[in-house]
Amino acid sequence: MELLIKNGAVYDPFNGIAGDKTDISIKDGKIVDKVSSSASVIDAGGRLVMSGGVDAHSHIAGAKVNVGRIMRPEDTRSGIKPRTKITRPYTGYTVPNVYAMGYRYAQMGYTTVFEAAQAIMKARHTHEELEEIPIIDKGALTLFGSNWPTMDYVREKNMDKLAAYVAWGLLASRGFGIKCVNPGGGEMWGFGKNVTGLDDVVPNFDVTPAQIIVSLMKANEMLGLPHSVHLHCNNLGKPGNYKTTLASMELAKQVKPSKDRQVLHVTHITFNCWGGTNWGDFESKADEIANYLNNSENVTTDMGQLIFGSATTMTADGPVQYANAKLLHAKWANGDVELEDASGVVPIFYARQVSIHAIMWAMGLELALLTKDPYKVLLTTDHPNGGPFVNYPEVIALLMSNKKRQEEIKTLHEAVHKRTKIPGIERELDFNDIAIMTRAGSAKVLGLLDTKGHLGVGADADISIYDIKPDQIDPSVEHAKIKSAFQSAAYTIKGGEVVVKDGQITATPMGRTFWVDATVPEEQTEIMMKDIRMKFKNYYSISLANYMVQDAYVTHPKVVKAGVIPVEVS
Repeated sequence: MELLIKNGAVYDPFNGIAGDKTDISIKDGKIVDKVSSSASVIDAGGRLVMSGGVDAHSHIAGAKVNVGRIMRPEDTRSGIKPRTKITRPYTGYTVPNVYAMGYRYAQMGYTTVFEAAQAIMKARHTHEELEEIPIIDKGALTLFGSNWPTMDYVREKNMDKLAAYVAWGLLASRGFGIKCVNPGGGEMWGFGKNVTGLDDVVPNFDVTPAQIIVSLMKANEMLGLPHSVHLHCNNLGKPGNYKTTLASMELAKQVKPSKDRQVLHVTHITFNCWGGTNWGDFESKADEIANYLNNSENVTTDMGQLIFGSATTMTADGPVQYANAKLLHAKWANGDVELEDASGVVPIFYARQVSIHAIMWAMGLELALLTKDPYKVLLTTDHPNGGPFVNYPEVIALLMSNKKRQEEIKTLHEAVHKRTKIPGIERELDFNDIAIMTRAGSAKVLGLLDTKGHLGVGADADISIYDIKPDQIDPSVEHAKIKSAFQSAAYTIKGGEVVVKDGQITATPMGRTFWVDATVPEEQTEIMMKDIRMKFKNYYSISLANYMVQDAYVTHPKVVKAGVIPVEVS
């Protein structure tokens, strides 16, 4: 299969291309130097061309997503699309079905998406859903922050055992990297309690959240994993939590990266940059987080941007979801994964005239606009916590147009003027910045720049073409056109195949599932496994034989060998 894309206005920041009219040659699913004269041709006609979008943090599959669907039966009546000759029936808005996940991402020009949290014990469920999501490549981050073996080895200061456990846990879950949610708090929630800071001691294990985070970062680098530790900080959802976030970021200074990337990725910062001491003096401290990022080279983050309207909050942070349900008098589902973690699901509605919601809306935008380097802030909504991923084009328009932001501010609670910096921020991002925050930056954070996030020779032929001519549009003024174009790609090409044309699905190939194969010496694994067998014998309610994800659950795997040094960003 050969394809030539001609006359595109290409934005490929990794390769230093910013709007140049450049041809892209594709053969057998990869970008190549040139193709033969018999190649099919797409004439982009000066329209915007980027690599396929990469989402490093979204909740698209697994037990908690399915609980969200059960809790929101009315959600299934939204966006109903019947079966066609090409597509399966799909539906839903905040918690769409698996088919909608793949189709809608592809329609926006995205080709790679990572599920942000799976417990090892629940990983089979996650992979059963990932298998049914069409078109896009995907993967899942595995929870380790409250696992009993993790805390045992942290207490013992046995990094060899911890590294062996992480490597085995990634194999058992077919996971891509280390996710750490409210470290220590998931264990305490099993007893109706929580941690309140980085130095709280987790009962029965005598470890602190700070020790868990640092130990997991060290194990991550020992193994040479492509991605860093992916951290959901303690105290999420509490006024004043920006101090905990900054202190968590400071911990990264204790660990040296094994490759060209961060050692810590702090996720959905909209929920973790809160100032004040209570809801009465609640305010944004996104400027403090941005200032830290501007002076640090070992931490990255993502926005977790709030979108007004319906959302479904879901997280492995069980305590915060219980608090949400009590505060909002809302429906609530709680999950406890034995020896591993806890979770919760709460439907929510974000309203423009609620002061807290208006301030939160400002926070994600402030972070992105006040952080100088777009490689340090990825564009996300923490789908579906801050809002559904289909609203990424709205976020792009807000980042590119101060005019749009000011129009929105006029509709919000007046607290946005007194307790945020957003009214006075004039910076407007350009297409290059957006390409970084949705492509190159995401790929770099994940450690996948060898094949994702750019359009250089050897990269996957994942490409999006949007109906915008960059040299003929002013995003600051014509923000509605920007939003419309990013909502519906003129073309999405996945692995060299056209899967979307003029916003409509044209093909539904099976995407690959990325997981990481990390290794330690065999004798190290065997020593660790004695502990694991004891845990299953004495505590787990299932057998070890029924625990691990088998090959049959991952039919199109892309195995990434840990320790491989990625391409450097110039």
